[in-house]
Amino acid sequence: MPTQNPRVNVVLEKPLFHGLKKLAARDGVSLSTKVRALVRDAIEEYEDAILVALADNRSRSFRRSKALRHDQIWK
Repeated sequence: MPTQNPRVNVVLEKPLFHGLKKLAARDGVSLSTKVRALVRDAIEEYEDAILVALADNRSRSFRRSKALRHDQIWK
């Protein structure tokens, strides 16, 4: 049955393709499933790095004297 999901064509260098093929075989999944999982993981890592940078920036600019207390927020 054809899928309704969007498709992406990717050109890989031979060593990268062979490595991907080995990973897919090791996990007993198709190349497409393995690529999807790796892309999903990469995007999650990228988002995590952005959130860490945002948290670090907010942490550096935090001033306890200007912070609101719990009872000031949840009245």
